[in-house]
Amino acid sequence: MHIVSIQTLRLFWQEHPDAERPLRAWYILAERAVWRSPADIKAALGNASFIGTNRVIFNIKGNDYRLIVVVEYQKGRIFIRFIGTHTEYDRIDPATI
Repeated sequence: MHIVSIQTLRLFWQEHPDAERPLRAWYILAERAVWRSPADIKAALGNASFIGTNRVIFNIKGNDYRLIVVVEYQKGRIFIRFIGTHTEYDRIDPATI
């Protein structure tokens, strides 16, 4: 999958160094994946949650952080929409961010 953009993750782990290793692991896994449906994601990462047909929420670092992405399955692209702490996550609408 092509991920747009790792820079968002880098900026986050500069602020939260404990998130770097798990975010890098997620990035490597997602970049190498060929996800054609939510079932493919669920098989690879059982903690993924889904909103609608293309929005996915991942728990990062034992659920310390939340990552929200939009997946274009047919085009093989993932757009990072949000990465944050639970407090930050509670202030947004994951369905529209």
